[in-house]
Amino acid sequence: MERNHTMIQFFEWHTSPDDQLWRKLKETAEELKESGIDAVWIPPVTKGQSIFDNGYGVYDLYDLGEFDQKGTVRTKYGTKEELHEAIEACHEHDIRVFVDVVMNHKAGADETERFEVVEVDGDDRLNEISEPFEIEGWTKFTFPGRGEQYSDFKWDFNHFNGTDYDDSEGREGYFKILGENKGWSEPVDDEFGNFDYLMFSNIDYNHPDVRAEMIEWGKWLSDTLGADGYRLDATKHIHQGFLQEFSQEMKKHNKPFYMVGEYWNQDLDACAEFLDNTEYEIDLFDVQLHFNLHRISEGGEEADLSSVFEGTLVEEYPFNAVTFVDNHDSQPGESLESWVQDWFKQNAYALILLRKDGFPCLFYGDYYGIGGEDPIPGQREAIDPLLYVRYHRAYGDQEDYFDHPSTIGWVRYGIDDLEGSGCAVVVTVGEAGSKRMYVGEERAGEEWTDYTNAIEDPVVIDEEGYGDFPVEGGGVSVWALPVE
Repeated sequence: MERNHTMIQFFEWHTSPDDQLWRKLKETAEELKESGIDAVWIPPVTKGQSIFDNGYGVYDLYDLGEFDQKGTVRTKYGTKEELHEAIEACHEHDIRVFVDVVMNHKAGADETERFEVVEVDGDDRLNEISEPFEIEGWTKFTFPGRGEQYSDFKWDFNHFNGTDYDDSEGREGYFKILGENKGWSEPVDDEFGNFDYLMFSNIDYNHPDVRAEMIEWGKWLSDTLGADGYRLDATKHIHQGFLQEFSQEMKKHNKPFYMVGEYWNQDLDACAEFLDNTEYEIDLFDVQLHFNLHRISEGGEEADLSSVFEGTLVEEYPFNAVTFVDNHDSQPGESLESWVQDWFKQNAYALILLRKDGFPCLFYGDYYGIGGEDPIPGQREAIDPLLYVRYHRAYGDQEDYFDHPSTIGWVRYGIDDLEGSGCAVVVTVGEAGSKRMYVGEERAGEEWTDYTNAIEDPVVIDEEGYGDFPVEGGGVSVWALPVE
């Protein structure tokens, strides 16, 4: 039988070069598998602007920690050889590896060049606020440290449609590059009128040479690393027609090949439009659920827990939703900070790990902790029991008991192929209480224990197949047959 699948995002924003992340992944692979994790999302593997770049300020797509460029051979996370060893270790333990790919922009150009632009309003990118004029922009990428190994493609202003700095005037701005067939891509997210431009030198996916090069690079990267899929960064800023073409080409080149996109928009209709425009080739992270979890954690006892799945991707598109609690962008101090409060973390993970729908993604920062000036300890002890239940117990049809604003529950009935499977989960933001829930007449007389260890006494299933499953105030209890 096929076990439940679980992904981990194996980095957080404050991951340091000293952490030697690729080495750590290699050493941790067996442990991850034993915890029930069978997929890992790794950070961008390509050379950034410096050894401290997390990979999102991408410089050279073909440098995986092999060439002396931007003051370093290795990337922030290690060398190309260490990367290969980490992926091989994951594969040895049947863990799929999804590589974070950054295709929206490039940073750290090697040379400047002059070209014509028009300045646009940062709050409305469709509003031009200047006449055409020349700037000196950092848009020429020649990769002197790599030369033409792997690719002879050199980037210049013709391959971009926007940039943010005029070196001749030392001035920042939103500069749309002019030229034949130039303009912002469509369709993209419509925030700020048109949200094609995000940062640095914005890649122009209306340019046929660019589209061809990026598709060839995508194939090269998957072949080079033996990747099992991609996490696509900043998809709401990238031409959706290109993303459809890219995903289809990757899946033809690699079978099977998984793809999930970051589309950071709380509007479910916008996400539905993206799924439709890309022909459902790319799953999406459930940003709506994340914000519901954040809202509930901020509201505490006053929050309506029973509405947690309303307006979410996993509710409307369960086969295309990657559920998550937090990530590197939502963690404290980052650009999209919306941290799910620590008191609610175990509750939130129960809501993504123990339900039937969605592909849950565990965050490194929640599991191992967050570094930086204001460190946050990890909650591995609270999450591990949930991972165990997900792998061994949380199977079968699901029945919800979302009949109270403060306390909700659900039952998984189990499957014949997995002895002992089935569970009952109770989550509350209010006072201690209980839920009477049906688990099956065939369960009569069974004694179920709380895997969170919050409640010591077992629950005995009555002759009608019901149990009265208690929960401590503000907590979660996960009831199932004990380990023999």
